[in-house]
Amino acid sequence: MSIDNLREQIPDYAKDIRLNLGTLASETTLTDQQKWGAFLASALASGNATVIKAVNAEVEGKLSPEALTATKAAAAIMGMNNIYYRSTHLMSAKDYGTMPAKLRMNVIGKPGVEKVDFELWSLAVSAVNGCGMCLDSHEKVVREGGLSTEQVQTALRIAATIHAAAAVLTGEEALA
Repeated sequence: MSIDNLREQIPDYAKDIRLNLGTLASETTLTDQQKWGAFLASALASGNATVIKAVNAEVEGKLSPEALTATKAAAAIMGMNNIYYRSTHLMSAKDYGTMPAKLRMNVIGKPGVEKVDFELWSLAVSAVNGCGMCLDSHEKVVREGGLSTEQVQTALRIAATIHAAAAVLTGEEALA
């Protein structure tokens, strides 16, 4: 399975998602590592097995073993951080936002790939998981790392489209 196979599974009522998957797969504003890492990290965050398998098949040979591991690590660590930081931000009691998280996050300091790539993947996962604090934090790092607003937007478009594809397929599976 690949992105093309995934596109074929998207029903006609979600044709725009199918078209966006094709457009984003040929996107050139990001390096291939950045792009395919954003695809895979977003797919992992989506939790839909069909999407994860299709994207994983697509990235085979396009990501180094180190980048593949770092992409998975970004999805994993942000799965934890997004919940924690979104919660502390949304709670009325602001005390929690000033407390140290006391959660291990060592991979952020040594992700095994270029910091800007890892941060971009973390940004994409944060978009899928809806954590504004994390989005702001990672956007700041990637912009300071030299990425443009257009490149950040591309990662956000990938996250949004992958999330939508996962939602459509999860809905279809439930209706079957």
